[in-house]
Parts: sequence; structure tokens; C-alpha cells
Amino acid sequence: MTLKDLTIEFTGCTSLKDKPSADSLEFGKVFTDYMFTMDYTNEKGWHDARIIPYQPIQLDPAAMCFHYGQTVFEGLKAYLGKNGKVLLFRPKKNFERMNRSNDRLCIPHIDEDFVLEALRQLILIEKDWVPRAEGTSLYIRPFIIATEPYIGVSPSKSYKFLMILSPVGAYYKEGINPVSIAVETEYVRAVRGGTGEAKTGGNYAASLKAQELAAKDGYTQVLWLDGVEQKYIEEVGSMNVFFKINGEIITPQLNGSILPGITRDSAIQLLKYWGYPVTERRLAIDEVIEAHKKGQLEEIFGTGTAAVISPVGKLLYKGETYIVNDGEIGSVSKKLYKTIVGIQTGELEDPFGWTFEVTEQRHITKAG
Repeated sequence: MTLKDLTIEFTGCTSLKDKPSADSLEFGKVFTDYMFTMDYTNEKGWHDARIIPYQPIQLDPAAMCFHYGQTVFEGLKAYLGKNGKVLLFRPKKNFERMNRSNDRLCIPHIDEDFVLEALRQLILIEKDWVPRAEGTSLYIRPFIIATEPYIGVSPSKSYKFLMILSPVGAYYKEGINPVSIAVETEYVRAVRGGTGEAKTGGNYAASLKAQELAAKDGYTQVLWLDGVEQKYIEEVGSMNVFFKINGEIITPQLNGSILPGITRDSAIQLLKYWGYPVTERRLAIDEVIEAHKKGQLEEIFGTGTAAVISPVGKLLYKGETYIVNDGEIGSVSKKLYKTIVGIQTGELEDPFGWTFEVTEQRHITKAG
């Protein structure tokens, strides 16, 4: 199914949900009235695109997603601009990345233009769910699951693609205030050649044990090291990570086991645009600790769709605690956060053409 063939069937709700107040919003707890779905079979390809009331999905107990983890997902947000327009931030990049994940998980490609148009239509229907308060947004979760009822180990012959929406507040309870992270030295998340650079559920399941242990010690997230030598920094559980050392901003280079974050790429482009020296390379945790001891570790911050920019104020490594920038948000973190959020909400100029305005509804048919 391609954009030129686009026909999306629409089935209306018999009643609509009450919308939560902005001050009650948590991350990923509440979902809107509608969702988008379409199906895939080897014989028909992607077909039966439809927007329907949000509801449970029915799957055979032998559906392959339950047994072999053949799933991928994405995460992006819609923002309400001051002019009342709904804006997306680089949405095509999310669907491009989904297709890279599809490649790794042996899932058929989606037509990126088609699903972006489907998302536009879904958001237009759900526009009143986009929260208006500062720091809030409408989180968008596209995902694909393998649905063939078969418990042999092979790629599925059928799939379901869905998009669901959730109005959200801050991802971390700390908001833009610095978080604490623990360097993980026992468990590993991914290795080169594995699925680390794909956005698939198994990567996150592998991270839960270390995250649980870190949380018991009062740490918000885990900082992962490479899976072979456990020496080189890779990423934080839900974010890519940056270090400002002696004026230079360093982030681990993409190596096949690190997720290629869209906010990561946006931060790199902005930093270079502003004239900061930015380096993508292997970075050993011992180099970071040594920089801290010399007084040269100026900032650490994470980047990701959920939190946008998350400064790090405390780092735990091998039982030692290291305070970063006196536990305060750094100037680079603050500037990046204000700029990216300003572009996302249309309050600041967008020199890169990153924002996508959700406009008029089209190509939709009503069921029945």
C-alpha cells in the first residue's frame, strides 16, 4: 500500500473519553479515543488501513510476537503551537528508522509516506487530545507485531501495524532538573551484530534487571558500557548520551549496538550550527572519570524523544559517586533543551525545516 493508493476507513466511537487535566498527566498511562491499524500478509502486502476506536487487539496464543520477539516500535510527539497548529518533529525520520529496524527483524517495510499521511489523519481526528500546558505533548507510538499463529522459528508471514496516542507530561519526575545515573558493570544490553541499533522490545527487556537494581539505589537510569570489553560508553537506558569535557562535546559513535537517536542527531546538528566542537568517537568510562578528577568534566546530558534533553547531575561507578557541574543543569544542556522544544512548539525559528505541520484532512472514507 502506497500513498497514491491511500484509502483509510474510519469507524467512529459511540462515546468519547473524558480528557485528563494537564497537571494529572503521567507518561504513557492514558490513551486517546482512536488508533490506526493495518495488516500484512505475504499474499496481499500491507492492506486494510483503518482508524478505529481504541480497543484491545485479538491474537492467537501462538502468534509469533509472543514467542520470538519479532516486534519493532517507534516514539515521537505532537505539539500544540501557539498559533493553534499541531506540529510534529522530524516524523519522517522515525518511519525511516522503523524500516531499518524492520530490516534487522525480518519484517516487511512500510511505505513511509503512507504511514505519515495516516498519522496526519489520526492526529486531525484526535487534535483535542493534544495537551496545551507547557512541557506536555501527545506521545505517538507506532509499532509492528508478528501475528502468524506458528511456533516454528522463522519470520512470520503476517503482521499488524498500529499507532496509538497518549497525552503525556514529563518523562522523568525530575523534569529538566539533573537526574542521577549508575554505570552498569555486570549486565550488558547489546553487542555489535546484535539488535542494539534496532528499536525492538528485546533490547528493552534486556535492560530491565539493571534498571531495577539501579532504581533500588535511588538512580534514575543506567549508563550502559559496550558488551564485549565493558569499557566504552554506549547509551543510557532510554537516551543517547553526551559529555562536555574541557570544552569539547563528545558522544559515542554509532557502532551497530547503539540506537541512532533522532534527538541525538538534532542535538549534533544544532551544536555544530552554534560552533561547538562536537566529536563522535569511542569514549571509555575511565576517560570520563579521569576528566572529572581533573575538573574537566563540565556536563553530561542525555537526548531522546521522551525527555528531549536530560542533564545528569550524579554518576555512580564502581561504588564511587561523581557529582557533575555541582548537580546543576549546564549551559549547553539548557540551551539545547530550550531550542529543541522551541522549534518543536513553533516558538523559535526552525532553520533546518524539522517541523511538520498537521494540516487538512483528506483521503478518508467512513465505514458503512
